[in-house]
Amino acid sequence: MALYEEVLQDLRTLMNIPDSYEILMLQGGGLGQNAAIPMNLMPLAKNGPKADFLVTGVWSEKSFKEAEKYGVAHLAASSASEKFNTIPARSSWQLSDDAAYVHYCANETIGGVEFSDVPDVNGKLLVADISSNILSKEMDVTKCGVWFGGAQKNIGPSGVTIVIVRKDLMGHSMKITPSIWDWSKQAATDSMLNTPPTFSIYMAGLGFKWLLKQGGVKVIEKRNQEKAELLYNFLDQSSLYENRIPKEYRSRMNVTFFLKDENLNAQFLEQSNAAGLVALRGHKAAGGMRASIYNAMPIEGVKALVEFMRDFERRAS
Repeated sequence: MALYEEVLQDLRTLMNIPDSYEILMLQGGGLGQNAAIPMNLMPLAKNGPKADFLVTGVWSEKSFKEAEKYGVAHLAASSASEKFNTIPARSSWQLSDDAAYVHYCANETIGGVEFSDVPDVNGKLLVADISSNILSKEMDVTKCGVWFGGAQKNIGPSGVTIVIVRKDLMGHSMKITPSIWDWSKQAATDSMLNTPPTFSIYMAGLGFKWLLKQGGVKVIEKRNQEKAELLYNFLDQSSLYENRIPKEYRSRMNVTFFLKDENLNAQFLEQSNAAGLVALRGHKAAGGMRASIYNAMPIEGVKALVEFMRDFERRAS
């Protein structure tokens, strides 16, 4: 218990989480919370279970489809028609008056799209999926009622899912909610209603210690910005590569890019892999290439990638 409490306290320190929020360390990943969230929050809706969704990529789309099992999932905004390459203009959002909450994914790893800040939803309850950009930049926890995300991108190995929930939002779950997905029951047992993912929590704790030693989230945010700018600046001046995301929505964690001559894709991947630059193939849903530059990636890695890409472009011209 002493270790567990220390892990929670370090996370509170890193994210400046108020005492009015509970921190849960659960299993099941973000997909598990896609079910838990509507079961815990939809009963708060005025006229029957309902929630609004901002769908800006594959992950928020999965959240939307899962929520349809438990109530009305209202599509308030979607960029599907634009292949998830952008975020719909705020003026186009159609938020409901009677929805329990608004759900969004802060960073879409596949398309490389990120909200630069917490979206304005006119004071409605907001739920944020921060699986892929948690602890990558400073976030005002009080702007959302629920924050959730897996550990495997910016914290540590997979196995533990972090849920940060405002305490007054617990205790309203549907009768059908399984005990392990009932936030109030998990909170009452220190997230140990069943055997917890002990090793994953321990490793997450080491990740928190490392972040604190680096100087905290503010320092990491600056590093992440420098890494992303280095890569995007190169892409923007290149004649071979292109990024298709509007600058204001570009992800700092997942930089997607395409070779204008697709016939060079196989050669690019083969040579980059030989140079020690691995896993650059884009997700099958998006195609192209993708460089994931999470917290643990040093700027030297990004410099090495840019240098390789510059050399490849020179040789291909």
